[in-house]
Amino acid sequence: LLRALPGIGVWTSAEVRQRSHGDADALSVGDYHLSSLVGWALTGQRADDAEMLRLLAPYLGHRHRVSRLLRSDGGRPPARGPRARVRDYRSF
Repeated sequence: LLRALPGIGVWTSAEVRQRSHGDADALSVGDYHLSSLVGWALTGQRADDAEMLRLLAPYLGHRHRVSRLLRSDGGRPPARGPRARVRDYRSF
């Protein structure tokens, strides 16, 4: 019913169900970082949304819980860009 509202998509629906109803299987498909984080934690490689769903299929019913556990583990894919230089704000 929530997705019947204009502007509410898969990601928003999952986020609302996670927080308001405690839905343990409401996986945030379309999240910018979640799929690569899950892929990195389970396979050591980045993944897209389809691959993330395939990797989390054995945990059906608890996919959001598993993604939260993987997120809290601290392991994440390496950053791809160069570090930003430290800016000196004393001259402002």
